[in-house]
Amino acid sequence: MNKSVLDCGLGTRSLKGSHERLCHFIARQSDTVIACIGYPLAPEHPYPAQQLSCYTAVSHFLKNAQDYGVDPKRIVLAGDSSGGTLVASTAQQLLMTKDLPQPQAHILINPYLQCLDVNLPSYQQNQSIPPLVKKEAVRLGTMYLSGTSAGVNEIMANAHVPQELMAKYQKWISAEHIPEEFKGRGYVPFVPGPFSEDLFQKYKTVFDPIFSPLLAEDAVIQQFPETFLLTCEYDIFRDDGLLYKKRLEDNGVPVTWLHLKDGFHGITLLIDMGSIQFPSTRKSMNSVIQFLERF
Repeated sequence: MNKSVLDCGLGTRSLKGSHERLCHFIARQSDTVIACIGYPLAPEHPYPAQQLSCYTAVSHFLKNAQDYGVDPKRIVLAGDSSGGTLVASTAQQLLMTKDLPQPQAHILINPYLQCLDVNLPSYQQNQSIPPLVKKEAVRLGTMYLSGTSAGVNEIMANAHVPQELMAKYQKWISAEHIPEEFKGRGYVPFVPGPFSEDLFQKYKTVFDPIFSPLLAEDAVIQQFPETFLLTCEYDIFRDDGLLYKKRLEDNGVPVTWLHLKDGFHGITLLIDMGSIQFPSTRKSMNSVIQFLERF
């Protein structure tokens, strides 16, 4: 029977066509059934509607894979950007559902994985690099959680994080865990702005591991399957990926890591777009295909 990739990347209005083209490419280039999950969008449907929809779709597919001509033991979860978040968060819930087969691998492309520290080196270095600049990413995050853009400037200064939580999670989320080779291009150690209790109360959901998968406990991370992880140098989320790579490896999870030194957020979505496709676009997607061939 066929293997399948469940893609959790079709949530963004402006990029839906791009994700569909990406999925078509994978389907053509590999012996793979692609199931794309379309989930309800914020602000009309605030968090956790997206996560719940993805979990419902994934669990249904896992339970009924044979009806789609798919071997339930050959299923891979994949996601790009916030879709990577949904892969990691859905995987946490699946671990608690013992009557379902577990995915054999994860594919995370430029994933967003935490909102504890938005001043890691990559957030500073790439804060003004399109297509995803830092302020817009934070604004989208606040709209996702609350339906408003309240507190964007303060969150950009980490003012939503109490000192005790910053200290608690420093073992997992800190510039100290970023390799020195990634700390150039103007990075400076960051001093947080004054703490805001109001912001903390308004956005404390960001400390839930379902929202910020980098905060999942080791006992959870240890159960994750082999993972393909793509990071890009010119992406604010680069360091989320680097920290996640470290957490997986520290917990014995095999990681296939591809870092695009000339890459930027969304570069894979340019696949099959002719003259605007970058050389690294094809390189990255060929690596995904090679990874899938092992399952």
